[in-house]
Amino acid sequence: METSGVETLQRELACSICLEYFQDPVSIQCGHNFCRACITKCWEGSVRNFSCPQCRKTARKRNFRPNRELASVIEIAKGLSLQAAKGLGRCEKHQEALKLFCEEDQTPICLVCRESQAHRTHTVVPIEEAGLDYKVRKLWARELVPLFICFNSTVISGDKE
Repeated sequence: METSGVETLQRELACSICLEYFQDPVSIQCGHNFCRACITKCWEGSVRNFSCPQCRKTARKRNFRPNRELASVIEIAKGLSLQAAKGLGRCEKHQEALKLFCEEDQTPICLVCRESQAHRTHTVVPIEEAGLDYKVRKLWARELVPLFICFNSTVISGDKE
């Protein structure tokens, strides 16, 4: 499946800990960016050897630099996302409502597309069901993955809580 420029931009502007748009983005010594709250929580309990959750480089100081430029780009991207969302809802090919989700192609499709050669053999679910599955996966990623990343970072850096 081809990803749009907006989707690519959204991925690049997401914190690797919480997987959401950066909130109050900060850069750490190695140059990676995180939400201030995410990296603070990740490094909670560490007294030395603060490890980057992304590249594992260690720093001796807990040093954050606000990234105002990144914050500005995020605001622009949020506006683009809203504009892109307004254009969704109808199949570009058939002008029918997008009521189904093709799991193989990871894309919403209309009923006409479902019967086409391109999707006939694919697993297709109602779009609401796919949305619920996405919300569950996103919740899991937002709540549990950061704990694993931070735990792994603490184990690698050798800090003890």
